[in-house]
Amino acid sequence: MTSEEIIAAARSMLKTPFKHQARVPGRGLDCAGLLVCTCRAVGLPVEDVQGYGRDPWNGQLEQAIRRQPFLREVPKSDLRPSDVLLMRFSQAPQHVAIVTGLGIIHAYERSGSVVEHRLASVWRARITHAFRFEGIQ
Repeated sequence: MTSEEIIAAARSMLKTPFKHQARVPGRGLDCAGLLVCTCRAVGLPVEDVQGYGRDPWNGQLEQAIRRQPFLREVPKSDLRPSDVLLMRFSQAPQHVAIVTGLGIIHAYERSGSVVEHRLASVWRARITHAFRFEGIQ
């Protein structure tokens, strides 16, 4: 598995409408659903957690990401393509994005779909943790 394959899998879901807790590329995804479906597309046995609120609280999202055996935490200052970002809008981490190099892919409710854009300073400031796929080439 390569970082290019991970990014290509995530890009294949661009323009999928945002839908809370959805897991159907082309029909509906939320940010966690984008990560789950990207992992499935590259053959990773992802543990999917559902039943969460619109703003996961009490560390739910962070716990779910840390349970994935193929992800390891890396310094936020060492981002590479295909890294997974855990982000916050207010207090607890509540959003997930995938790094594409100079940008990110994420299912963003305000945009209404899965989008890709630059990792501008406003988005960098939201990063709480970064994770890397184990064994990528």
